[in-house]
Amino acid sequence: MVVLLNVDGVECRYGSVKVLEDVSLSVKEGDFVGILGPNGSGKTTLLKSISRTLKPLRGTILLNQADIYSLRSVEVAKQLAVVPQDSNIGFSFAALDVVLMGRNPHMTRFQMESSRDLAIAKKAMILTNTWQFAERPINELSGGERQRVIIARALAQEPKLLLLDEPLTHLDIINQLEIMDLVKALCTKEKLIVLAVFHDLNLAARYCGSAIMLKKGKIFAAGSIADVLTSENIKGVFGVDAIVQRHLVTNSVFVIPLSPQKPLPSKKCAVHLICGAGTGTALMKVLLDEGYSVTAGVLNVLDTDFETAQFLKIPVVTEAPFSPITEKAHNSNLEMIRKASMVVLTSVPFGYGNFQNLEAAEEAVSRQVPTFVIEEVPVERRDFTQGKASKLLLKLKKMGAISVKNQTELLDMLHVSAEKQKVIKDDAAKLLCHMRPREETEQKNKEEIV
Repeated sequence: MVVLLNVDGVECRYGSVKVLEDVSLSVKEGDFVGILGPNGSGKTTLLKSISRTLKPLRGTILLNQADIYSLRSVEVAKQLAVVPQDSNIGFSFAALDVVLMGRNPHMTRFQMESSRDLAIAKKAMILTNTWQFAERPINELSGGERQRVIIARALAQEPKLLLLDEPLTHLDIINQLEIMDLVKALCTKEKLIVLAVFHDLNLAARYCGSAIMLKKGKIFAAGSIADVLTSENIKGVFGVDAIVQRHLVTNSVFVIPLSPQKPLPSKKCAVHLICGAGTGTALMKVLLDEGYSVTAGVLNVLDTDFETAQFLKIPVVTEAPFSPITEKAHNSNLEMIRKASMVVLTSVPFGYGNFQNLEAAEEAVSRQVPTFVIEEVPVERRDFTQGKASKLLLKLKKMGAISVKNQTELLDMLHVSAEKQKVIKDDAAKLLCHMRPREETEQKNKEEIV
């Protein structure tokens, strides 16, 4: 494929302040490139230099092998369109008139719009779901509606390269997905090149094929989206710990940012999680933050909960991917349960491969270990054992397992249980202290008799 845009060693300054330094990238037809980084890292400045708003102090920018700063504005506008963060339109033009402005580069001076121009503008408005207010004044539209009109105007230019500077700021989630699906389809079908600034890493991961990550005006990482969005890179650029995994449905990577690490309170007690299929991921972090020590098992290697446990350094009993639980792993799981003060069973789906985890919970209840069952999802919807799991879960609750609706209710119950166990331990310690002097006296009397 032909490289349409080539940025080579670009350096930009605002006065004496250097904002970009030695930034280079090349993009080809059909590329969807995300530009990522914290505030002040140079993302918008990079787009400004490519769109000729800010001329670089050093470096070159080639558009279709020609220096972009040597081309006439109209020649650039035929190939490149920009959707800025905010577009202020001073006059109350009708939305259709605003979109038709995108046709200006393709028209001679004083030329009126042709039927083809009108057809292209209408198509752009239909694609962006704005045709229904074509006659409404732009300044009477909501922020999200106005932004979609600006995107339609950019598409009406029929560009080969589209620059998006946080284009979804004013859009609700359905409009965000519709616009991004549209842009992605144009990349695939029309070979449109897109360079887009994102603050939402998961949105970038869903739509971008590649990305560059900026830090203090320099490229920190570049490559495929999976190579750029790693826990190490996110920590290095944003200073935030994050779990990066692959979505089971979309197969795109997704990021779970973790709250900044707080000094942990003293350990309350040990909680063992029986989880899997991502049902324990959020709970693991919450329990650690609350001061509990946590273990988990049995989890298949490559399971989402296993990856989270590894990241959080939680001891876990593992089994091979897609394999049923072996007797050895089951016994190791029971050993962890015996050491735990409490056991939590999440809303995990049960099949014959992990049914022994439910039997492990039964062992915990029979040993009178406080056991909590989270029932966010009815067991009937996640029982793939022809009712066997449902029957055993009902038996657990009859034996004394405590049912909770959600994570919040669980934390309240864990706190109460931990306090009870603390009281029991304190009473046992006091009793032991009272008994020791008496035992010492009895021992002394025995020695005197002898």
